[in-house]
Amino acid sequence: PISLMAINQIFLWGPLKELWDTVEGAVWRRQPESVHLLDLQLKKHKPNFLSLYKNPPKSAEQREKVRKASTEGIAIQGQQGSRLLPEQLLTEAFILSDLFDIGELAALELLLAGENQQPHFPGLSRGLVAVLLYWDGKLCVANSLRSLIQSRHGKTFTLELSGELVALTTRFTDELMSQGLTRRLLTLVSEINVTREFERLQKERGLGNEKHRKEVSDLIKECRQALADCLFAWTCQSPLGKDDTLALVAHLETVTVEADGSLDSVNLALVMALLYCLDVSFLEQGTEDREDLLQALPLLTEKQYVSAVHSRLVDGRPWKLPGLQAVCRLAWALALHALSQLPQGSALAEFTEADEALADQALLGGVFLFMTEGMLGCEGFTHDEFYTRRLHSLITDFLALMPMKVKQLRNRADEDARLVHMSLQMGSEPPSSLRKDLDHLMILIGEFYSKDLFGLELALEFWCHTESLQHTSLQGSYLGMAMQRPPHKQVVLSKFVRQMGDLLPPTLYIPYLRMLKGLANGPQCAHYCFSLLKTNGAPHGDNMQVTGSPVSWEHFFHSLMLYHENLRRDLPNADATHYRLPPIRGITQRELDGLTSFLQLLCTIITWSENARLALCEHPQWTPAVVMLGLLQCSVQPVLKGELLLCLAAFGKSPEIAASLWQSLEYTQVSPVELNEIESSCEEYPLTRAFCQLISTLVESALPVNLGAGLRAPGFQPYLTFLRDAVFLPFPTRAYRRAAEKWEVADAVLEVFHKLLRDYEPQPSDFVQETVELQGEQVLAHKPPGHSLMFHLLNDSPTLTLCLSLLEEGVRQLDTYSLFPGKKQLESAVLHCLCLLDLALQKEVVFMDLLRESQASLIVSPLEQLLQGVSAQSRRADHIVNIARYLYHSSSNPEAAFQSAKILQRIARYPNIQNRLVGDFTHDQTVSDKLMAGFVECLDNEGAEEGLEKGDDSEPAKKEARIRHETQIHILNLLITSLELKTPNLALYLLGYEVKKPINSTNLQDAGVLGCPRSCLHAILSLLQRGSERRSGPVLTSQAPHLAELCYQVIYQLCVCSDTSGPTMRYLRTSQDFLFTHLQHLPFILPGDEISALSQMSWLMKTAAIELRVTSLNRQRSHTQRLLNLLLDDQPPDGETGMEESRSVSGFLHFDTVSKVRRKLLSVLDAINFSQDVPELLQLDFFERTQIEQVIANCEHVNEHGHTVCNVKLLHRVLVAEVNALQGMAAIGQRPLLMEEVNSILQQVVERNRVRRSLSAKRHALQSWRGLVETLLTACPADLIPADDRQIIIRDLLLDLHDKVLSEDSAGELMPIVAGAVFTLTAHLSQSVLSEQQQGAGLEGGSSSGFASIANSALHLILRKLLDFILCTGGGFQRLRAHLYGALLYYLQIAQKPEEPDTLQQAGKSMWERLTAPEDGFSKLQRENLAIIESYGTALMEVVCRDACDGHEIGRMLALAVLDRILSIDRQSQWLLYVCNSGYLRVLVESLRQDDTALQTLLSPQPPLLKPLYIYESKMALLTRVAKTGQGAVELLRCGLVAQLVECQVFDMVPDSDSHRVFGQRDPSGFIPSPLDRYRQILLPALRLFQVILTSTTTHHQQGATQVLQWLIVHADTIQGLLRCQELSMGALQELSLLTGIISKTALPAGHLFSPDRLLNPIRYFRQCLSLLGRLAGSERERLLKQAEIAAPGDPAERREEMEVAMQQVCANIMEYCQTLLLQSSAQAQFSICLFSPSVNEPASRDGHTDLALPSALYSRVPSLGLVLFLLKNSAADFFRFHQSHRQALGKLQSLEQLPPEELKELCAALVSGTGGVEKISSVQRSLLAKRRLVQLINNRAKLLALCSYVIETCLFVMWRHLEYYLLYCTPTDPKDSLMPGASAYRSRLTDDSFGRALGLSRVSQQDLEQLQSDMGAGFGEALQRKLLEVEGLYSQVRSRYTFIQALVRRIRGLLRQPKS
Repeated sequence: PISLMAINQIFLWGPLKELWDTVEGAVWRRQPESVHLLDLQLKKHKPNFLSLYKNPPKSAEQREKVRKASTEGIAIQGQQGSRLLPEQLLTEAFILSDLFDIGELAALELLLAGENQQPHFPGLSRGLVAVLLYWDGKLCVANSLRSLIQSRHGKTFTLELSGELVALTTRFTDELMSQGLTRRLLTLVSEINVTREFERLQKERGLGNEKHRKEVSDLIKECRQALADCLFAWTCQSPLGKDDTLALVAHLETVTVEADGSLDSVNLALVMALLYCLDVSFLEQGTEDREDLLQALPLLTEKQYVSAVHSRLVDGRPWKLPGLQAVCRLAWALALHALSQLPQGSALAEFTEADEALADQALLGGVFLFMTEGMLGCEGFTHDEFYTRRLHSLITDFLALMPMKVKQLRNRADEDARLVHMSLQMGSEPPSSLRKDLDHLMILIGEFYSKDLFGLELALEFWCHTESLQHTSLQGSYLGMAMQRPPHKQVVLSKFVRQMGDLLPPTLYIPYLRMLKGLANGPQCAHYCFSLLKTNGAPHGDNMQVTGSPVSWEHFFHSLMLYHENLRRDLPNADATHYRLPPIRGITQRELDGLTSFLQLLCTIITWSENARLALCEHPQWTPAVVMLGLLQCSVQPVLKGELLLCLAAFGKSPEIAASLWQSLEYTQVSPVELNEIESSCEEYPLTRAFCQLISTLVESALPVNLGAGLRAPGFQPYLTFLRDAVFLPFPTRAYRRAAEKWEVADAVLEVFHKLLRDYEPQPSDFVQETVELQGEQVLAHKPPGHSLMFHLLNDSPTLTLCLSLLEEGVRQLDTYSLFPGKKQLESAVLHCLCLLDLALQKEVVFMDLLRESQASLIVSPLEQLLQGVSAQSRRADHIVNIARYLYHSSSNPEAAFQSAKILQRIARYPNIQNRLVGDFTHDQTVSDKLMAGFVECLDNEGAEEGLEKGDDSEPAKKEARIRHETQIHILNLLITSLELKTPNLALYLLGYEVKKPINSTNLQDAGVLGCPRSCLHAILSLLQRGSERRSGPVLTSQAPHLAELCYQVIYQLCVCSDTSGPTMRYLRTSQDFLFTHLQHLPFILPGDEISALSQMSWLMKTAAIELRVTSLNRQRSHTQRLLNLLLDDQPPDGETGMEESRSVSGFLHFDTVSKVRRKLLSVLDAINFSQDVPELLQLDFFERTQIEQVIANCEHVNEHGHTVCNVKLLHRVLVAEVNALQGMAAIGQRPLLMEEVNSILQQVVERNRVRRSLSAKRHALQSWRGLVETLLTACPADLIPADDRQIIIRDLLLDLHDKVLSEDSAGELMPIVAGAVFTLTAHLSQSVLSEQQQGAGLEGGSSSGFASIANSALHLILRKLLDFILCTGGGFQRLRAHLYGALLYYLQIAQKPEEPDTLQQAGKSMWERLTAPEDGFSKLQRENLAIIESYGTALMEVVCRDACDGHEIGRMLALAVLDRILSIDRQSQWLLYVCNSGYLRVLVESLRQDDTALQTLLSPQPPLLKPLYIYESKMALLTRVAKTGQGAVELLRCGLVAQLVECQVFDMVPDSDSHRVFGQRDPSGFIPSPLDRYRQILLPALRLFQVILTSTTTHHQQGATQVLQWLIVHADTIQGLLRCQELSMGALQELSLLTGIISKTALPAGHLFSPDRLLNPIRYFRQCLSLLGRLAGSERERLLKQAEIAAPGDPAERREEMEVAMQQVCANIMEYCQTLLLQSSAQAQFSICLFSPSVNEPASRDGHTDLALPSALYSRVPSLGLVLFLLKNSAADFFRFHQSHRQALGKLQSLEQLPPEELKELCAALVSGTGGVEKISSVQRSLLAKRRLVQLINNRAKLLALCSYVIETCLFVMWRHLEYYLLYCTPTDPKDSLMPGASAYRSRLTDDSFGRALGLSRVSQQDLEQLQSDMGAGFGEALQRKLLEVEGLYSQVRSRYTFIQALVRRIRGLLRQPKS
């Protein structure tokens, strides 16, 4: 295999394109570092330039290599290995090689390039593309050469490039020139010939469709033109050598003209090149480098040069074009004349003498005629400013340097005029030998200066200030300004103009007028010409007979008036007006031509000069408008009428004149009736066109509302009807002599329609049928013309049909790609049609709304539906397709494409149409391909430029660039709109997705792969990718920021929509690596356009967030990791710097210790400027500010981006109407000041809109940034960012965010987003620190700088900034502070100690050891946190407390939580004091009564919002926190907390138990708890609060207990209901455990117990408690635990543990109650009351299950002591069970690493809900969860052990007191017993007393007591005693409480052993 590179050094396209890009970048776009690149390219391509257009030669060797490529393969540059190529390709390569005569390898390379570029040329084969590329490569070389030559420094122009670049290009081009570039260029220009090339291509089938032919021919023409321009550009800057000049002359000798007698543009360039060679006029300019230029001029330095050129030009051989020879001779004569004036010219005297003779020869050759026809007639002449300048110097030099020749011409003309006059007198033919040189000169001047495309106004050189001309002797000052004497040349030229007009012979009259018309072209020129015609007038105004010069206003208007008088006299009678062509009355054809010429001159002057318009129109004698209108009514030639109408149109440019013209038009009733008759029969329509132009101008200047009032129903309607019915509708069917005129008429009339509709705003009044009184009768008033047009466009009217068929015709003609007469006008007419449709679509919504409201009887249909109608021509519904096809012609017709895109964007808003459109667009494959290609071509356009204001349309190129850019914007908006609609939609089709199959099955490919066409998505991506590989980043973001923003938005929408997301993200990731490439270049900084830069970044970041989420979900770790590194790394990407230094030092220090770079995420945040300059208030002098603000508010609307903006145009209209409404002289005087103020208001509003847009963009960017950050931290796998890095990253983000938001001038609107971000970040920080500690960094092994990887100092800084942020939000922003409170809570959580396992070992340490132990990290951080919080003093307390008491619910909850948290760590009670003293606590307490009603509504089956419940819970949590200190509890009691709760009725509203309710009423999501659960959520916090108060107030404070008892009494019924509870569910047990706890703590001293009013309750409570004890201790216990496991299948273990604790707690509380009652009744046993009956029949226990029958019927109402004994035994058994499980769990915790995976999974299962949840967890997480579960288990067991041991103690005490009483003091009730006085007294207390009765104790017999003793002895046996002592050994001593178990066991044993009495 052989490398293509090796043989073919000269590629034919790719590298040449690159060359041109580099040259263009350096010379035209002035890109930085381009000089270096250019140097490299020029060195590489030098051979290309030296052998310009020489193709690489063929060779047999190459042919052989290519032939073998199909079998052996061939190496292709840029690809590895060799590649086998198909036979077909090789055959094509050989054809191409023969066709262009190029080397076989080059042909192959070109063909492969064609294949590669094929997607860019839909519909062409690779061979056809190769043909285009071949010529495009040639063009690139020619363009590059031309640009290099134009960049040289020289005599005519400068591009102001850097010296370095100019030196490089000059050196390079000089070298080319020395190698014979001129000859090569001339040869190529002769050789390359479109016709010949086409024949060759045709023969080899190298031409495709019309478009391809057009493109190829354009390329070939452009190549020739560029080559000729190279020579022209060279001669402009530097002279050619002798041989080169002669070669150029030799070439020109053979040149011929086109069919119309003009040169083609290539030859024109060569002629101009020669003229510049012979140019010395630049020496007059006297620039600073004049000397250098003189040295370089061969005309002065080389005599041979002059001699050679002279002899060649003087030589008598005729050229093919004598006129061209004459031009060159004239130029040479003038050059010689100029040389003779120079000091160096004396050496050349022999030649310079000949200048006169040469000039004569030139004149004989008809030099001026040729310049007019041959040069000005060439289309290309007006395209180059330097052509114009050179010809100007040629003409003016002739007039200035050869005045004698001019005089001769004049004399000869006078002579000829006499001859003509004589022959006319004699009636004979004028002599044929007349020379018309002066005529031709004048016509040349007229023609030349009337084309002033570049606005140079060169004709000014022909005019002088008249003052200085008349007083040339005076050098004084004029109006106090020193008059400078004009240059000599200007004086001569102006003399020429004036003298030629003196005594003008009739033959020169028309040429002179034409010359003046040219010289009046321009604002200043027109003014001078006007003055000339004024001063030429009659010397005596009063004597009408003595007329002045025939060229004067006086003469002209006088003639016009005479003519008018004459015609009016002969006006035929009315019935004879119908004859066809009236004879010309009283005027000859010559006079008619003269009038026409003067009218044209007048038209030119008044078009340019407003002063002239007003001066002429207001002239009392001339009254031009009246005379012209008068003439229009007479029978004059249509041509003249046309000119008159055009003049009137020019007058109508001034609004003042326009208004009066309308009135005059009305009165004279000029409506061209002759149109249909005369013009149709002549098949020429000058009058129609002129009438349309007049109306068009008048409509634009002023359209009076009451037009024609008094004569008819006022309004424009008759004109509109005429234009529509007599001009527009019949135009297609009329006959035209000149084909182009058809389109001219259409264009003219459509322009009027366009203007009328453009200025129409639908008003409610348009839909009301009004009448006006006219000559005593009522007639219907006319509607505004715009209304009528709208009505016609919104119906299937002939007007709409014709518009649509015109569009169809237009696109059909454009598709032929051929030139035809009237093409320009057809394009313009089509454009007006498109604009009409666009305006109708834009206004139809308002129009139809108003129509509906008015209930008028008009019927209209929306235009977008009419456009779906069927076309009469094609019988298909293809109107919209036709409109879209204009996009395909965007290169030749950018404006039509722009309007088409606009219309499509408007139609795309309607979802029902989208579906149809997709069908229409894809119905025919060829049309579909074309449409797609059209959209893509518009998007791909290189020539588009952003940032050009609409007003800046002076240069056509700039206007075109702006329009192309706006087309792109509309197409992107169309895509964005469509993507939001349901599928299938237009956007999906245009972006290349499947519309016939499911969208997510699309497989996106690069264009050309698998036949995939180039779609809009490819175009968008290639737009964005341009320049993304360079350091400066994507070019589009800075060059067209708005466009880039929309491109990013489209891509985001594709990624976010579920259907398109998969294919899009796959494609972007694999084929494009899009996101990574673009994120690299963040942040985008655009100094001029901050808003767009922010929006671009927003969409990009949103897309990146999706990408991170998706790659994380799909486990594409490498992708995620790469993006994370890009966004988060603070190391420079290339080459690691000395990174590994201790983290602890640089951990917090915020400055760069190592050479770090800013993290990408932070630099993006830096790019969002938080400050926002707000415009200051309006300073108004006239308007009232409040009213103006009101008006501004009324003009506001929400735009398509969702921003509220003010409609500036509407506001302008309102304000101007207001100003116009003012009456009186004062108002008129003030008007300028008023308008100035209106202007300042509008500027202010524009500024406000900008500020809103800016804020909105910042908000959007910040939200996207926040989304990205949150995705990074939440969705990405945690192990991708190590914990220490993660904390440092969060620290940096938090600190930077705070710094920005806390700066003085940051905008409040951004705060909420920042607050949200701060919340998330703090949450992640807290989570990260906690997980790091759990993983064992812990506090023992923590790093030296503090607590976790993040140093304490950094944490403190974060806290300070967080508190600053809270404070800086002030009074407002409560919702925002909610986020900050959340953040603060998360932050404070960091210092919260994690739950530690209770190993029951702590007792080992002595108190002293505990006190002196070093402070652990948690406490230290907590202490420091508190110090920081306290340093903020009461300001912070005030804010938090205020938020806790009032405002938004979430804010209140979080503020309450913050208070709670701070109170829990505030050891000094500063905050508590503040809360108590400032009255906030009382407010909170008193608000509980208000909560009562809200809470009651919560208990209905279908509750409203649950907010009140959550707030109540938060409040209660805070109050409970306050109550935990004695001081707080007392304060709460003082505030009347319990009293408030006593009054709450919600506690009495216990809902029914769940089991009775219909299941269907449950909330299916399980989120809303059942009513019973809700009730518990209300009750439990209250009970907890009571319990805490009872504990905190200690026994000294009776008031606490008394108040709580009050609550118990008030809600007694409810509480007894709860105690009697049937269903002991988990919730019920929690209630019971708290209730029993409270009841046991409120048991009051004995004295109170027996006071009569309190009797009932305690006893009732006690009995219920005891029956409860019976249920829990025995009967129902096991059943309940079983039930719990069944009820909660999710987490049975945990539920069971909770149940066990609750049950034990209830038992403990009841036993505590018993103990308290016993102790309170009396200190000694003998006076104590008895709570249990003296029997021991405990429930029989069978095989470990207890079957709980209640104690025997005898004491059915009083539980027996057996129950206590039973409880004691059970508790002892439970104790050992729990103890063992505690020990096991502790063992597992200590050897966690060694546990088998199955066991770990089992442990995790308790904490992870859902099946399969455990499987997904990583092993690290798994061990963390297992650890947490074990700690939970250990602590649960520890709690159970404590409760068991307590129950054991209290049981033993109660047993001991009862046994002591029964066995020692109780007297049996046997009748034979004597009554001991003391005993009987006590017994009566026991039995008869109400308390005894209430407890239901009957008499106790001796037998009972004996039975008791023996049963007890049996039950309380050795085994039990041993067990109990063991409990004490195992537990009680360890807990450092030396307990009574041993003592009590001993005493009970003693009692049971004592002898029976």
